[in-house]
Amino acid sequence: MAKSFKPERNYLIHPSYILLTLLLAGVTALFLGFCGSYMYNRLQQGLEPVSLPILFYVNTLFLLGSSFCLIYAKKAYENDDTERYKKALLATLLLSIIFLVAQYFAWQELISNDIRINHSTLASYLYMISGVHFAHVLIGIPFLISFIYTSYTKMKHPVSVLLYFSDLEKKRNLNLLNIYWHYLDILWLCLVFFFLINLAL
Repeated sequence: MAKSFKPERNYLIHPSYILLTLLLAGVTALFLGFCGSYMYNRLQQGLEPVSLPILFYVNTLFLLGSSFCLIYAKKAYENDDTERYKKALLATLLLSIIFLVAQYFAWQELISNDIRINHSTLASYLYMISGVHFAHVLIGIPFLISFIYTSYTKMKHPVSVLLYFSDLEKKRNLNLLNIYWHYLDILWLCLVFFFLINLAL
């Protein structure tokens, strides 16, 4: 029996975009709460801000690089460029993993400087803020891997490539992944800037 395909329903804004917007709004509120609590405790208790290890700043470059590669992947997708699309996705994954590994060593550097999670209230917030961001990057990795897996298993022949690039759902999911990844990038930049401002005050 032949399988019937229903045409995709037209939305002014697809529900997936609405759900992602609500998710990112919640994440934004969470980090605003963390940063507000950090400032409140610092001012109330007169605490010295925690100095960031150099790896926090180096990590910014890795995250910026992953976002750039994902933008490149999206452009390759729009241009039906299979090989560049695959390579860009792999580069995004590699830079993201490097970010996660480097962040682990950044925490180790803090510990080696005797700044542990129970060192002070502000140190606890630094670990929590960077840790929650780390978790959100980690959550995105399986979705990125699924794109890579699909591109290598379903883009072997001209017909399958044509079907892949003409699939509206895949294009939408790639857009959603881009939004999520760039959000994490911007969020990290804001967090690093926040800690830098605290050092200057």
